[in-house]
Amino acid sequence: MTIRLLLADDQALVRGALAALLDLEADLTVVAEVGRGDEVVAAAREHSPDVALLDVEMPGLDGIAAAAALRAAMPRTRVLIVTTFGRPGYLRKALQAGASGFVVKDTPARQLADAVRRVHAGLRVVDPTLAADSLVSGESPLTDRETDVLRAARDGAPVASIAAALFLSAGTVRNHLSSAIGKTGASTRAEAVRAAESNGWL
Repeated sequence: MTIRLLLADDQALVRGALAALLDLEADLTVVAEVGRGDEVVAAAREHSPDVALLDVEMPGLDGIAAAAALRAAMPRTRVLIVTTFGRPGYLRKALQAGASGFVVKDTPARQLADAVRRVHAGLRVVDPTLAADSLVSGESPLTDRETDVLRAARDGAPVASIAAALFLSAGTVRNHLSSAIGKTGASTRAEAVRAAESNGWL
């Protein structure tokens, strides 16, 4: 039996390399490729893949949101997240979104093919190093609102702009930033953003 695959990655070279490697396996065939997260469900409906391999960071819809949308639309299609960003918070979010597996892109080709087969068989596959890191880092200490404020602060936007974008007062934004800085052990909001990103909390 041939396992039908959908690949979603915004980097055409990476996507092409993955497709070429997986197509070398006798029991795997790539039936669709997309470069945006918001194209995943439509491509899956058209091509009926058994397993979708999704990157995390894509335009339109990130891979975790795309995984949730795909699981809702086509629950028989299993999801394997294949990403450069091996962050513990991403792992938790991906599993909560219904992904069956999470591996990093530098996984050897044979192991990646094996991960696809195991996910297709109904098993859960998680990069062991990432799983250990996830247990150590724990859940995000940030509230939903603190997370929103830090996301808005990513590009160095002034407090007034963040407040306007989130419909909050400037004082409330400052309070959330201060709390987030304390919870991440940072000394500035830029450091807080970096810490939250490195743990996959944003």
